[in-house]
Amino acid sequence: MRFVLDARVAAEVPAGRGRYMRELLNGLARRDDDHDYLLVGRAPWRDRPADPRFTWRTVPGPDPWWALRAARSGAAGDALLSSASYLLAAASPVPTVATVFDLVAFDPETRPPRGALAERATLPLALRRRRTTFACISDATRQELLNRFPSAAGRAEVTLLGVDQDLRSRAAARPDCAERLGLPDGYVLSVGTREPRKNLVRTIAAFRGLGDEVRAGRRLVLVGHRGWADDELDAAIRDAGELVHVAGYVDDADLPAVYAGADAFVYASFHEGFGLPVLEAMAVGTPVITSDVSSLPEVAGDAALTVDPRSVTAIGAALARVLAEPDLASDLRRRGAERAAALTWDATAAATLAMLERAATAR
Repeated sequence: MRFVLDARVAAEVPAGRGRYMRELLNGLARRDDDHDYLLVGRAPWRDRPADPRFTWRTVPGPDPWWALRAARSGAAGDALLSSASYLLAAASPVPTVATVFDLVAFDPETRPPRGALAERATLPLALRRRRTTFACISDATRQELLNRFPSAAGRAEVTLLGVDQDLRSRAAARPDCAERLGLPDGYVLSVGTREPRKNLVRTIAAFRGLGDEVRAGRRLVLVGHRGWADDELDAAIRDAGELVHVAGYVDDADLPAVYAGADAFVYASFHEGFGLPVLEAMAVGTPVITSDVSSLPEVAGDAALTVDPRSVTAIGAALARVLAEPDLASDLRRRGAERAAALTWDATAAATLAMLERAATAR
């Protein structure tokens, strides 16, 4: 069979959806099958797998017109994967699998960016097309989709994300990373775009509330792009002074070492489709504290301390335990490594490919 993949985020998006697509392509390349893949994007991903089964088609143009033009490429395959555009899924001429990362666009409390308007407008269009099935990256996301759009029943499946199983060795290969990036000697880490749903204001407040003896000279390091609606966060960072270190964006090559250098990882988000940073921190052996809402308990399993993200007291108490109780931290490291080993990108690729195969044979 031949499958057409909307792969533009592989080259265009450094983290999040871009990492998903890059890892998915690598996972498909590791499979021993006779399928062909046509990758469609505005520009090729320069590090794409060197595999004769993969070819690239460049489709120029801005959004939303790009999606309509790219949809025409679907005719060259038996089924299409729409990884980042519900409009493309709605316009596809062949059976289509649309990846659902989250329903944040429909949650005004998270204060999504203006671009969320496009998702709110186009997901219903994709749902009307009966030949579209939906690959949800967690069961929590699937349930949220079904609750909001009952017409997706029978067409939504879970394709859990994975984690690079070599992250620990990649971290060890960059021993100079902390010094080169100017990170403090001891730190607690949080990773993610600086936007309201990441709940960084409460994370900062929880860290500031720790006693000096618990902090023991550590600082809170924030890694991630600057986002939107972040005036309150900017004020919290200023008020915290030297206790908070804003590292900004860190590339994929250095990120494993940054995770590994932390004494604890805090991810107190309000709403996540999956929460990949939780799994990445576990994979390198860093103890994790995360929220008890959305997909995060599903991803963390029993390998993290889960807390009410609206409670500064709860976040701080969990952080204090991890920093002050070596046995607990060691147990979380062990359980985290086991949890990360159970979720692989090869499994994500297999589940996604199975959906494409079913879509193609049902046509």
